[in-house]
Amino acid sequence: MNRSVLLVLILFAACIELNAHNVGNAITWNREISRIIYQRCASCHREGGTAFSLMRYPEVQPRAVDIKEAVLSRRMPPWGAVKGFGDFRNDQGLSQVELELITDWVDSDTPKGNNPNALPKEPKLDKPPAFRIPKDGIGLSGDVTLDRDVAVDGLLPVKVASGASIKIIASLPGGETEPLLWLYEYKDSYQHPFLFRSRKDLPRGTVIRGVPPDAKIVLIPGKKRSR
Repeated sequence: MNRSVLLVLILFAACIELNAHNVGNAITWNREISRIIYQRCASCHREGGTAFSLMRYPEVQPRAVDIKEAVLSRRMPPWGAVKGFGDFRNDQGLSQVELELITDWVDSDTPKGNNPNALPKEPKLDKPPAFRIPKDGIGLSGDVTLDRDVAVDGLLPVKVASGASIKIIASLPGGETEPLLWLYEYKDSYQHPFLFRSRKDLPRGTVIRGVPPDAKIVLIPGKKRSR
């Protein structure tokens, strides 16, 4: 093979390998990252919100490394519970794909993008109404045995020590164990209901375990299925 042809092939292969390991170059603020921020972070990180604004590129770019560390450690968004222990429809934690997009974007020097038309409109956000504890909610302090069949839509931490980690399970009468909620290094600022993706039907005799005697968790009742 001609030496010049061989050299071209080697350089071409090197370029392919470099591009394969530099996939973050295709990720931009305008196209991908802004959408993640608007969906997952804007409810707090905005003008008039409870934290500094992350609505615009000049506000995000200087904090990019800190943002990457915060989301990888699961400190942000402040969900307050261990993912995968229980299945919740209002889980605001980032998906693995979103984590990888942010990581690649930061590692690729946070490009803004050349197409301003790719940037979505900033969302208009209203303060969500405070969650009201239902009158028929069941308060839990210490282990509790249910004296009736209970349909549960979720759980609401009412009193939890700052920084506490609490693993709550349901021990069913038949011997099976149902994971409910695992609070991890909990803070009062995290307070919100944890709403199950599917209603849990807990039979009479079920023991709810894991709530410390000095804490209070409320079982949020769900609608009973019609027969």
